[in-house]
Amino acid sequence: MEADSLIEEQITYNALNINTKMEADSSIENQIPENGTSKRASKQNSCQVCGLEFSQPIYLKIHLEKHERDKQFSCDVCNYKCSSESGLKIHNKIHVSAKLFSCNICGFTCSTKESLKNHLRTHTGEKPYSCDICSMSFALSSTLRVHTRIHSGYKPFSCNYCDYRCAQNANMVKHIRTHTKEKPYSCNVCGFSCSESGRLKNHIKRHTGEKSYSCQVCDASFINSSNLLIHIRTHTGEKPYSCEVCHSAFTTSSDLKRHKRSHSGERRYVCSICSSAFVRNSSLKRHMKTHTGEKPYSCEICKKSFAVLSSLKSHMLSHTKEKPYSCELCNSSFTRKFQLKKHIQTHT
Repeated sequence: MEADSLIEEQITYNALNINTKMEADSSIENQIPENGTSKRASKQNSCQVCGLEFSQPIYLKIHLEKHERDKQFSCDVCNYKCSSESGLKIHNKIHVSAKLFSCNICGFTCSTKESLKNHLRTHTGEKPYSCDICSMSFALSSTLRVHTRIHSGYKPFSCNYCDYRCAQNANMVKHIRTHTKEKPYSCNVCGFSCSESGRLKNHIKRHTGEKSYSCQVCDASFINSSNLLIHIRTHTGEKPYSCEVCHSAFTTSSDLKRHKRSHSGERRYVCSICSSAFVRNSSLKRHMKTHTGEKPYSCEICKKSFAVLSSLKSHMLSHTKEKPYSCELCNSSFTRKFQLKKHIQTHT
């Protein structure tokens, strides 16, 4: 052991001497050029960090000491250090199973200090990364980077089945499932399956009755934030989606898509009994009741029953004598909308 120690000291001494000589001796400078590679390099003396090759082991040793000094990236879990961020990421994979950091609020565990810091922002609501264009803020810098693609129009992910492109890989995964029909998420209660985890979470709330999103204007509450946002528009009157053909405006993008079918003539919902086709699924459901004879909506005054709720509402106006549809050209008013449309034709 003492001999090994002496040898190690001698190697260190020789290395220091050679390092000094290299600075002063032009012949050695010629032997190790500016790029660090010897003219008589050997793969046996190659650096495992950067791939440079040297003619003698001692030159390799000197070179490795430079890498040791350059190790600026350190592991949060152990004492490992390296000279590149990519190298640290590769190293961190060995700690994936070792979750040494835990959240004092909810018990969440993770393997790195940075992951815990990011997680804690879900409790504090902190969003330190802001967009310079629209002022939206985010908890993670990576989320901000993806968000900026909305403004730049950069869509690096493309579908192999169609021309669809998007800014996020997660959105591409969801889109591809529209082609493959894959539905990997299923409900343990009723067997319902879907292609997105978020949709399954919302579905499960239908079983639990949980409605955590409440309207501040009225007492309405909803399963998810998107439904709450749509509801709020009933108070504000906002209709952000407009038709390029007739300029009709709608509260939701799905309503606009259905409306566009009235221009294109597309009728994707077909009756399995008589082959009648409809623009909307709700129209098909109403139609199916003409085959089944089902009339679940009945008038409390005269006991007349109807297949759809809208028909019952129109019928109730015959009892109240209310005429909500008025002509703007004359003083005529009508119980039903189709009556008003027919009347307007008399003016034209």
